[in-house]
Formats: sequence, C-alpha cells, structure tokens
Amino acid sequence: MVVGLLGLQGAFLDHRKHLDQLGCPHRIVRERDDLAAIDRLIIPGGESTVMAMYLKAFGLVAPLKQRIAAGMPVWGVCAGAILLAQTVDTGPGILGSLGVTVRRNAYGRQDASDVHPLDVPILDRPGFPAIFIRAPRITAIQPTVVVLATRDGEPVFVRQGCRMATTFHPELTADPVFHDYFLRL
Repeated sequence: MVVGLLGLQGAFLDHRKHLDQLGCPHRIVRERDDLAAIDRLIIPGGESTVMAMYLKAFGLVAPLKQRIAAGMPVWGVCAGAILLAQTVDTGPGILGSLGVTVRRNAYGRQDASDVHPLDVPILDRPGFPAIFIRAPRITAIQPTVVVLATRDGEPVFVRQGCRMATTFHPELTADPVFHDYFLRL
C-alpha cells in the first residue's frame, strides 16, 4: 500500500512522520500520473482556495473525483475537508466527494486557533489534543455520513465509506492513531 500526500500546497510533509512510524510507504502527488502510483490519498491542511486553484491548473479535479468515486480511500484534513465537501459555504465543493456542508474559518481567524481535547471513542482516545487552525465547521451531513467525534456537539471527525475528514490537524500531534485508522479504511 502506498499513501499519496497531495503536495500542491499546505502541510503535506507533516504527515510523513506518522506514516514512517507506521511503516507505510508514501509519495507526494503533484501530477495526474502520480495518482496511478498510490492506493489512498491524504489531502492536507493549508489554504483551500489555493489548493483548489492548483487542482484545476494541474488537471487533477476530474481524475481525483474518478479515483474517489471508484473507491480510493481519501482523508481530508482541515482545508482538505473543505476540498472534499459536497457544499462549501453556499456553493458546490470542488471535489464534492463527501456528503457534508462546511463553512470556512468558522472557528475564527488565526489568533483564535486552539487545542481542544476531544473524545474519540472509535480510536479509544479520550481527551485527544485536537489542534484547530482556522478550522472549517461542518454545518450539515447526509444520512450516510457517520460522525466519529464532536466538539461542543458539532462534528469534527466524520466518515462516509472510505472517505474521512477531520477539521483539525492530527498530523501535528505525536499520536499516529488517526493515520493508523486511515490505513485500515
């Protein structure tokens, strides 16, 4: 199994330490041909509007949609969750592959970023130190989306089949538990 790290912009390199710790090969995905060499994909945190622009410029939107629709596991982290969402703010999401509606920067500006302890029962992690950085808010979910963790009653970790999203940054912690979970999708 080879995990792709979408490397157009954002914090894709921060995922390497956890994948290395788990003994999982990985490679950076920047071009259409890179998609053929991976089995699953992490779309990192960063600037969703910039990443969307690059996805279009590099001709990756349609091939990504096809791979995801065909069952390739994908994990959207923060901005990656925005890119996967079916609806963003009031318009369609660029990949539209995850049955959620998100609102950008819903928890505030950069200075409002924080670490919030989350209980994540499916991972047996009470009080996981979730790092929220200009995080999106999931405001609606389709019935086929499973909520795996919440912050103040709002979804922050969701899964729909082999697609998952976190609105926070597990890659910035020392615990590889989210990466391990993703590898088992």
